[in-house]
Amino acid sequence: MSTPQPPMPQAPAAVPHRQAAPGGPYPGYTSPIPVVRTHLGHALASEWTKIRSVRSTMWTLGVFVLLVLGVGLLAGALVDAHSDSSSMSGENPLSFGFFGLLLGSICIMTLGVLTTASEYGTGMIRTTMTACPSRARVLAAKSIVFFAVAFVVTLASSGFVAMVQVSMLEDTGARSPSGGEWFKATVGISLYIALLGLLSLLVGSVIRHSAGAVTLMIGVLLAPLVLALFMATESLNKVREWLFEYSIPNQLSVFYANSLSESGPSGWDPLWIMLGLAAAMYAGAYALLRSRDV
Repeated sequence: MSTPQPPMPQAPAAVPHRQAAPGGPYPGYTSPIPVVRTHLGHALASEWTKIRSVRSTMWTLGVFVLLVLGVGLLAGALVDAHSDSSSMSGENPLSFGFFGLLLGSICIMTLGVLTTASEYGTGMIRTTMTACPSRARVLAAKSIVFFAVAFVVTLASSGFVAMVQVSMLEDTGARSPSGGEWFKATVGISLYIALLGLLSLLVGSVIRHSAGAVTLMIGVLLAPLVLALFMATESLNKVREWLFEYSIPNQLSVFYANSLSESGPSGWDPLWIMLGLAAAMYAGAYALLRSRDV
């Protein structure tokens, strides 16, 4: 009697090949989300969302506006209260906005550093670079968005203070500013401070440490002037004069035709100096960003 044999296993049926949907990486699947090539506009939108949604932006810009308006208007009010109808004869009333902008520039520099360095501190930079692998595009987007924000806020604040000071001091004998003086005291100085903040942003990208970069930039702002004050010997005269002439406070005063020294930068020279420094630092920050890991 023969033993029944088990049935032979059947070969699996051939699965028909499915054509991949046009434009889709998976067979038979089409993404409902349109796939587009990313560009600088997407990076700008991302950086704008970040800079307007973090609390540090509101705090630093809020303190900046408070300093520019408060100190500037207070200086104008004190001059108006202690001046008669001829004591300010021939003086430029716009020059009293210098004090508030000098103090407020620290806030712009702080915000510039935090725009880049804070992402390294929190690790958010990894997410940024994953979403946008092009490091040149990331650095360009951060720079453009920050520069635009710093320029607009500075222009609005300095313009308001300038208008109030001119109307406040018109009875003290102060002369009426010319169109060129108005332009330099508003647009010119706003460009300079925005470039100073951009320089701070690039320093933060290089150092990658918020406290260290802020400390360094405050030293750049104040150290030359402080060092010059203590150089009393005759042999250091040329060094002292150079530090006075090219210190940031003196370059700011040039926009009001009220330089601390008779020689040195004049006209629009401070703006070109700061533009050159920012361009050199941008090249260095970009080179390091490409060569270092995040």
